[in-house]
Amino acid sequence: MAESTQDVPRLLRAARGEALDRPPVWMMRQAGRYMKAYRDLREKYPSFRERSEIPEVAIEVSLQPWRAFQPDGVILFSDIVTPLPGMGIKMDIAEGKGPIIEDPIRTWEQVHALKTLEPEQSLPFIRQILQTLRQEVGNQSTVLGFVGAPWTLAAYAIEGKGSKNYSIIKGMAFSEPSMLHGFLEKIADAIAIYMRYQIDSGAQVVQMFDSWAGQLSPIDFETFALPYQQRVVRQVKETHPDTPLILLASGSAGLLERMAQSGVDIISVDWTVDMADARRRLGPKLHVQGNMDPGVLFGSQPFIRDRILDTIRKAGNSGHIMNLGHGILPNTPEENAAFFFETVKQADQLLAVTP
Repeated sequence: MAESTQDVPRLLRAARGEALDRPPVWMMRQAGRYMKAYRDLREKYPSFRERSEIPEVAIEVSLQPWRAFQPDGVILFSDIVTPLPGMGIKMDIAEGKGPIIEDPIRTWEQVHALKTLEPEQSLPFIRQILQTLRQEVGNQSTVLGFVGAPWTLAAYAIEGKGSKNYSIIKGMAFSEPSMLHGFLEKIADAIAIYMRYQIDSGAQVVQMFDSWAGQLSPIDFETFALPYQQRVVRQVKETHPDTPLILLASGSAGLLERMAQSGVDIISVDWTVDMADARRRLGPKLHVQGNMDPGVLFGSQPFIRDRILDTIRKAGNSGHIMNLGHGILPNTPEENAAFFFETVKQADQLLAVTP
């Protein structure tokens, strides 16, 4: 029997391109440091890996914004480097500093030694977290999965940590490209396995974060990022053709048309692009997410409301998921986050009276 629209949560309907009275809304990094509930829990579980890999803790963190704001999307609380240990790459996540790789990938021997990801063995907590989130939110919200893209995961694994200039991975790209391509192939195949595992565990939409792809020139994006985004998407779509996929790349204003070639269903647009321009550049077949500047949430509430409505007006009433252009910032006033969600939920009424 065909599903009724009442059975399909709003975000999933928007991800499929349906015209809606208002867009669905969630925030990247909506579970996190700006919330007092999260900071309180962090004191009890100081390790990020504890918070993201102990199922009951990760479930609690994932649901904190759901309980507070009732967003249309509830995302798995995790980190993009989570699958690396399952490939044999030892890592930790330092508070305030991000991922730290114990033995960065620098040689062919290390590339050849990588293991095939078996998520049921190395990541069993992911299934339990996603299954529980689906049970908790039912049809009231959409559960999103969360993976890193090949270039960005490779950047962490090769640099050994976050970087300002990515000189080590670029050095490999421009002096030993065959080694980097070999590594990117293995990373892409692992991400595809991981993404399918998340979908099988309950994720209804999955967002792929290519956080560092904006560090690439267009020609290098086409060489080292896009083919491996496509490799992931192609493998996932072969087995899960109906699951919408979102792609985000930070600093992507110059890359939108190339991102559109990845095969995903939705492009997450950052705030350096006007939403009307993004719609025009991406064309009618692709859906969009975003794209309010997270810094706007430090402004007055009338200013926040005006920016929200401007974005929604420019995005149109179909195929748009309202979000920030990147993650919510740590010191954002919690009441302004609440106002963001409330305003989007009233957007159809507000737009009717706002010229």
